[in-house]
Amino acid sequence: MKKKTFDEAWQELEKLVAAIEDENIPLDELAEKVKAAKNLIRYCEEKLRSIENDLKSDESSE
Repeated sequence: MKKKTFDEAWQELEKLVAAIEDENIPLDELAEKVKAAKNLIRYCEEKLRSIENDLKSDESSE
């Protein structure tokens, strides 16, 4: 399975949030989407931390 880019993960997260905000979503589906959103949030946070660390590393090597 191909790793998602940050942008792909963010777009998927935006779609999940829109679906979660739908008041008519069945509870089981809501729970599934919330879990998927939580995983995407964690993934995006990790990507951002990695980018931040790379930038700090580049700054310290200059």
